[in-house]
Amino acid sequence: MQIKIQKILEEVTQLNVKNKQELEEFRVKFLGKKGYINDLFSEFKNVPSEKRKEIGQKINNLKIEVQKKINLLKDSFENNEEELEIKKDLTLPVDFENLGARHPLSIVYNEIVNIFSRIGFNVSEGPEIEDEWHNFSALNFPEEHPARDMQDTFFIENNPNDIKNQVALRTHTSCVQARVMESSKPPIRTISPGRVFRNEAISARAHCIFHQVEGLYIDKNVSFADLKQTLLYFAKEMFGESTKIRFRPSYFPFTEPSAELDVTCNICGGKGCNVCKYTGWLEILGCGMVDPNVLKNCGIDNEKYTGFAFGMGIERIAMLKYQINDLRLFFENDMGFLKQFESAI
Repeated sequence: MQIKIQKILEEVTQLNVKNKQELEEFRVKFLGKKGYINDLFSEFKNVPSEKRKEIGQKINNLKIEVQKKINLLKDSFENNEEELEIKKDLTLPVDFENLGARHPLSIVYNEIVNIFSRIGFNVSEGPEIEDEWHNFSALNFPEEHPARDMQDTFFIENNPNDIKNQVALRTHTSCVQARVMESSKPPIRTISPGRVFRNEAISARAHCIFHQVEGLYIDKNVSFADLKQTLLYFAKEMFGESTKIRFRPSYFPFTEPSAELDVTCNICGGKGCNVCKYTGWLEILGCGMVDPNVLKNCGIDNEKYTGFAFGMGIERIAMLKYQINDLRLFFENDMGFLKQFESAI
């Protein structure tokens, strides 16, 4: 019986088949119900008991070798078929139908960055978990300011008796600007895009997570006129050449004077509609001249340098640009919604 096993093993080793049909015939011949392996197991009952362990192991090893040979030949046939399929026609056009789409926030983010990069602004990034100094104090937030309260801020380490050692999820990307001012010398011209967090109820107009782009320009003799021209350029690039802007007085702790910027409604062209509440204007951002205290806090000579800052919500710009009326759509990842932006890649 050992001689028979050895002959079958030699036949398997030397076997070479040309196609899948021959491979199937080989499988049946060796592993089928009437195949060699089953015949060996049938004869196994006649093997003397003292040799059963040795013969049984050889039959099992033979079966394993047969299966290895079948798998090896099968893989080689499949690989050859794949190569032939590829080589059939290399002139066929590539199918782009299943490409994904960029998220609308990514589209608007990239557009904002590109607009400001064309006039010399670079991109600065910072940590999303921020200390109290960079998130509040350096930016001229008084200790009693409501933004420090738990109603507005996600605190990670909150100690009302030790405000200076508080740690929170950043509430704006202005803290990145504070870090830039501490580590750089004027002139400074940078934008700080990124994700921010506020402890707010989620609705069609608000979310606890959103994205901002904040800008900062510091140099000698920077004026409000420079701020106006910069934002007018941005508005025209983002919403169209016919876009007009207006400033309304406002208040922010880190700028003085402060203002909010409106643009003519891109839906009605400034004539008035339900989107702009029939005013013809839409608010897009806050801005102002950097408060001298902020410059001083960050180690910049406020007698020698002045600057302006602005900040906008990327979701806000995207909602106006694409006429989206529910902020929650940006976070739900609904495929029907996202596929509308395929053409914007």
